[in-house]
Amino acid sequence: MLEYAQLGWPVCVGAHPLDEGGRACSCDRVGCPEPGMHPLSPAWQMQATTDTALLTRWWEMEPQANAILPTGRVFDVFDVPSTVGLPALAAMDAASFETGPVAANGDRVLFFVATRGAPDDEDEWWSCHLDADPETIDSTPGLRWHCRDSYVLAPSSTLPNGGAVTWIRPADGRPLPDPLRVLDWLADAFE
Repeated sequence: MLEYAQLGWPVCVGAHPLDEGGRACSCDRVGCPEPGMHPLSPAWQMQATTDTALLTRWWEMEPQANAILPTGRVFDVFDVPSTVGLPALAAMDAASFETGPVAANGDRVLFFVATRGAPDDEDEWWSCHLDADPETIDSTPGLRWHCRDSYVLAPSSTLPNGGAVTWIRPADGRPLPDPLRVLDWLADAFE
C-alpha cells in the first residue's frame, strides 16, 4: 500500500474474502453482495490517505485487508471486460500509444487515466452515462468509467475466487493518459 502513497495515490482499507468460494466477507455482513471487493468503512472517502504512517498502522491491524483506490482524485479508471480490454491494449501497443497503468481484475481490465477531477464549481462537472459508482456496477456490464465517488481494488488485492488483482502495466509515476484518447481506443475495440 505504501507504493501507492509514494505515487500520491490515496488508499483506504478494504474488506477481504474469507474463503475461496467467494461467499464470505471480512465485513461480517450477512449475504455481503461483494465479498472482499469494497471498503471496510462507510467513511472510506474521508479515510483514504497517502500518510504512510497511518497506512502502515492500518495494515498492521488488518494484514489481509484489500486495498481500495478511490477514483476521481488523482486518476479515473476505465473498467472493461478483458475480451475488449486486452485486444484494445494490443492495438494501443501496435500504435505505440502510451497506455499508462493497466491492471487485470478477474475478467476485467482497468485502464488508469487522468482524472476529470472534482471541480470547485459543480456546474463545471460533466457527467457521462459511463460513470460507475459502487451501486451501479451491476447495471454497467460493459464499459465503466470510475471517477469521483467510486473506487477500484488495488493490484495485489485478493478476489473472491482466490485470484488477485495484478498489474499488466504497473504505475511508474509518469503522467497518466488523456481519458478521451483512451476512450477512443476502447470504443473502437467494442465495435
